[in-house]
Amino acid sequence: MKNYITTPIYYVNGEAHIGHAYTTFIADTLARHSRLVGNETYFLTGTDEHGQKIEEAAKKLEKPTQQFADEISATFKNLWDEFDISYDQFIRTTDPKHMQGVQAAFEKMVAKGDIYKDFYEGNYCVSCETFFPESQLMDGGCCPDCGRATTIVKEESYFFRLSKYEQPLMDYYEAHSDFILPKSRKNEVISFVKGGLHDLSVTRTSFTWGVPVPASLNDNKHVMYVWLDALMNYVTALGYGHDEAKMGFWPANTQLVGKDILRFHAIYWPAFLMSLDLPLPKRIGAHGWWTRDGEKMSKSKGNVVDPREVAHHYGVENLRYFMMREVPFGQDGDFSQRALIDRMNSDLSNDLGNLLNRVIGMSEKYSDFSIDSVNVLKYHTKEIEDAHAILGTLETYLNDLQFHRYLEELWKVFTIGNKAIEEHAPWVKIKEGRNEEALATVALVANLLAKASVMLHGVMPKTTATIADALGFEITTQNYQELIINKKLLQLFTIKKVPPLFPRVDEPLMQEAPKAMIEEAPKAPKEEKSLKTEAPSADGLIAIDQFFQTSLKIGMVVEAEEVPKSSKLLKLQVDLGEGTLRQIVAGIREHYSAESLIGTQVCVVANLKPAKLMGMVSEGMLLAAKDSDGLSLIRPEKPRVIGSVIG
Repeated sequence: MKNYITTPIYYVNGEAHIGHAYTTFIADTLARHSRLVGNETYFLTGTDEHGQKIEEAAKKLEKPTQQFADEISATFKNLWDEFDISYDQFIRTTDPKHMQGVQAAFEKMVAKGDIYKDFYEGNYCVSCETFFPESQLMDGGCCPDCGRATTIVKEESYFFRLSKYEQPLMDYYEAHSDFILPKSRKNEVISFVKGGLHDLSVTRTSFTWGVPVPASLNDNKHVMYVWLDALMNYVTALGYGHDEAKMGFWPANTQLVGKDILRFHAIYWPAFLMSLDLPLPKRIGAHGWWTRDGEKMSKSKGNVVDPREVAHHYGVENLRYFMMREVPFGQDGDFSQRALIDRMNSDLSNDLGNLLNRVIGMSEKYSDFSIDSVNVLKYHTKEIEDAHAILGTLETYLNDLQFHRYLEELWKVFTIGNKAIEEHAPWVKIKEGRNEEALATVALVANLLAKASVMLHGVMPKTTATIADALGFEITTQNYQELIINKKLLQLFTIKKVPPLFPRVDEPLMQEAPKAMIEEAPKAPKEEKSLKTEAPSADGLIAIDQFFQTSLKIGMVVEAEEVPKSSKLLKLQVDLGEGTLRQIVAGIREHYSAESLIGTQVCVVANLKPAKLMGMVSEGMLLAAKDSDGLSLIRPEKPRVIGSVIG
C-alpha cells in the first residue's frame, strides 16, 4: 500500500515556532508508523516562498528576495534535520520543477475553461494574501482572519471558476464523512460553502515575486496568486507537470494543516484538483493553535516558544510525546514547562522508564540478566491477552488522528506491567523458592515493554530503539508482524543495562515567559521573611520555613541487599527520579528482608549530607515509625510519582 503524508508548506516570513514543530511531529509519527507496518511511504514537507508579503519583507531588510527566502527556508530544513524528521522530500515553491508543474496546471485549467481574465476590485489583505468581499470585513475594513487593515485593490486578474465547483464540493463532503478531521471542523467548511462561492482571483500584477503565468498566454505582467502556487506543491513534488515519476502516491492519505488554513485546503484545493481531473486527498486533518501559559503567543509579548530551545533543555522526544499526548487533535493546546515536566516525570519516568529499570534490576539479581519467555503464558495468559486487546485497538485511533487517545490507551500496557510486578512480587516468589513463577513475571514485563515500544516507535523513535536494544531485538516491520500481529513472545535473550531513560526534572529549565504573562503565586507577608533564621522557641516549636528546609521525597527501592557482618543494616539503591540511584544504608534488617523491599515505594529525607556506615556511603534516610510492636516504614497510601515532594 502506498501512503502519502504531507505537512503544509511553511511560509518563510519568520522562523519555525512550536506550532510548526507540532504539525511536523505528527506527520513524522504517521510516516514512521506507516513504514513500520510495511507501507510504501512518502513524506513531504517544505516552504512556501512567493507572494507580496515576502517581497515586502525582503525589501525592508534590503536583501534580494531570493536570498531572503533561501535564508528562512534553510532555518526550517535545518531544524527538521536537527530533530531527525524523516521526510522524503523538502520542497520549495522556488524550485524550478515546482514552478514548471504549476504552469502546466494553469494551462490545463485555462484549456478546460476554468480560468478566465477579468478585472478585480476589492479589499485585499497582504498578510493573508487573500481578497475578501465587503460583507466579510470587520469594522473599519479589517481582515476577518488576522484583523489587519485591508487595502482596496483594482487590477486586471485571471479568475478561477470556484463557483462552478460549489455543488460538486458539497456532494463530495456528503459522500466522504471522514474527509475533514476532526469532524467538528467539517461543519465550518460546509457552512462557508453554503454561503456561496465566488470566483477566485488567481493572479496579480502589482508585484513580481511569484510564478509567472505560462508563456503560452503571452501575458508576462501576471504572476500567480500565492495560494494556487502553494497548494500545487503537493502534486508537483510527485512530478506533476514535469516527470510524473511519483504520481502513483497520489491521492494523499493524510494532509495536515493548521485550522487557520483549513478553508484553503478543504475548499480551494479540492476545487483545483477537480479542475485538473485528479482525485482528492483521503483526509485533511486540521489541528488547533498553541498558546503559552494560557496566553496567545506573539513576538511583541516575547512569549513565542522556540522548539529548538525546548528540545535543548528537555529533549526532542519528550517534547514530541508531550505535544501529542497533552491535547486532543483539533483543539487548541497550551504549552507550559510545568505541564511538560509533569508528563515527563509521571508518564515517561515513572510509568515507562522505571518499568524498564525494574526489569533490568530483577533480571540481574535473579537470572544473571537472562530472560526467557518460555513460562509467560503458563502464569500470565490474562495479562498478555489484555495487552493484545489494547494493542489491537490502536490503529483506529491513529487513523482518526486521535493521538492523545492512542497514547492514553498504549500507556495501559505499561500499567499492566507495573501492576503485575506489584501483584506477583517476584522477590517474594524467589524467597519462597518459586523461581519459575518469579522469572515468568519478569519475562512478562519484558514482553509488554517490547510490544508497547514497537507501537510507541513512531512517536519516540530513538527512545524505543534504545529499549528494543536493551531487550535484544530491533524495531522492524518483521518484528512488528511477529510481536503485534502474530502475538509472539521474545526469544531467550540477555538484557542490557541502560542508563535511566528519563531523569526526573524538578524545576523549569528554560527562562519563563514574561511575568505579566503568567499568574504569580501569592507572596508571603513581609514579616515572615525573618522566620528562616529563627531558632526553635522555648517550647520546642519551629516555624514552617524551618520545616521546609528538609527535603522529603517519594523514592522507589530498585535494589536491596544485606550488609555482611551486620544484623541490622540493609544497603538499598533508591530511585528518586534524579537520573542516578541513591545508595541508602538503613538499619531495618530486623524488620524487613531485602527482597520484600524491591519495587516498593518509601519516603526519603533527600537533602542529608552523605554519611558513612560500616565504610559505606549513605545518601539519605528512610522515614519510619517505631513503637512497642516494632518498626514500620512510612509509605504513601497510593503509589506516587517517583521524586514527588512530601510536604
